[in-house]
Amino acid sequence: MPVPMFPPGFLWGASASAFQTEGAVDTDGKGPSGWDAFAARPGRIKDGADTTRATGFHARYREDVALLAGLGADAFRFSVSWPRVVPGGSGAVNADGLDFYDRLVDELCAHGVTPAPTLYHWDTPLPLEEAGGWLDRDTAYRFAEYAGIVAERLADRVPMWITINEPAEVTLLGYALGEHAPGRTLLFDALPAAHHQLLAHGLAVRALRAAGADNIGVALSHAPVWTAGDSDEDRLGAELYDTLTNWLFADPVLTGRYPDENIAALMPGPVADDLKVISAPLDWYGVNYYNPTLVGAPRPEALETFSGFTMPAGLPFGIREIEGYEKTGFGWPVVPEGLTEILTLLHRRYGDRLPPLHITENGCALDEPLADDRRIAYLEGHLTALRAAMDAGVDVRGYFTWSLTDNVEWTEGASQRFGLVHIDYETLTRTPKASYAWYRDLIHAQKHQREQPQEQPKRNEPAEGAAEGAAKRVSGG
Repeated sequence: MPVPMFPPGFLWGASASAFQTEGAVDTDGKGPSGWDAFAARPGRIKDGADTTRATGFHARYREDVALLAGLGADAFRFSVSWPRVVPGGSGAVNADGLDFYDRLVDELCAHGVTPAPTLYHWDTPLPLEEAGGWLDRDTAYRFAEYAGIVAERLADRVPMWITINEPAEVTLLGYALGEHAPGRTLLFDALPAAHHQLLAHGLAVRALRAAGADNIGVALSHAPVWTAGDSDEDRLGAELYDTLTNWLFADPVLTGRYPDENIAALMPGPVADDLKVISAPLDWYGVNYYNPTLVGAPRPEALETFSGFTMPAGLPFGIREIEGYEKTGFGWPVVPEGLTEILTLLHRRYGDRLPPLHITENGCALDEPLADDRRIAYLEGHLTALRAAMDAGVDVRGYFTWSLTDNVEWTEGASQRFGLVHIDYETLTRTPKASYAWYRDLIHAQKHQREQPQEQPKRNEPAEGAAEGAAKRVSGG
């Protein structure tokens, strides 16, 4: 399907994160993270992938920046590793760690790519994790200190900032269900982790602005929650899940309130005062979208979620499989219209309180090494759905696909490939896929829409053509 044209100045980008790509876990003074410790436990990384090596981005970042330049990308969303900059989580700053991100930012700027760092993408310094992690209020204050340190070094060249990525997943998968680091199984007793991440976000906004940073946002996961049946129990289960995954984080950030007074009563600390910090005004708001979730009444047996995580029995809701849609390698249903649905829902719910949006993550895992035609179709469908939301009045300013390269997909290891660029995990060789060439041509067509008529990108360009295109752009050809 042809992708509609987007407004001039629309931001085109790609994303990555430190733990999933950098490797070099003990290089140049980096300290261990909670995820480093979690991944070292036998069986936690399902395919045994080497997370200490990942994609080798720390050593090969110039190659990946050249690939971004070859795309014609406007921006690169990467994450700064907190334990690489402040190994203990507080205290001494690792100059070599800061120097790495200084070099990365310079390299991006030299290639005309806007640096868009995320300050927290799940890699809590291990000393803080062992002291309680996000269950401990002090972690929020240590995060704000770290945010200020990074901004003082980089704010002169970084025009776009993201505080925290997906606190809902950290809370649910890391502290409630134990499927991700730190592996806690607290169920509803994990709620303090949500509050402290939100507080950390608000404190970081304050610290960033004090250090001269501007254009600050947050990246939250959002997806429609569909009700699985017609019973009152189904509706109650779906409403609770919707509250926990969508509104528990968005409402405090955008309205200064929790969506439910019973949930607010479970939060620690001076909640009313904290909410004033949490709701500090933002310049933009990031949405990570992958697929809707079908939720109904609880079932007595344990069951699988959309990503293969085992949900324990006894929860007040049950997640069902969505039928009738193509599935990604993760088993996630491909539902582009869900992006339109959630964006218009955000627009209706928050009105003038909603800042301009960026899609900070959207992509799919597929086992198609180079001729990844299904990824191209996925991107076509979701960009068309995004344009439909914009036509309905939603103010969206940019799109970051997940991800630039294949990467270590947390507990799934190297088995789930999201990248526009293929990674050979034996050699770490980068090979652009057909989707890379397609996205490159799409960006070119969008940027030159007012200069001359452009053909839509071809869906089946060989991967070799993608690599040649990248080389030509890097060399100025």
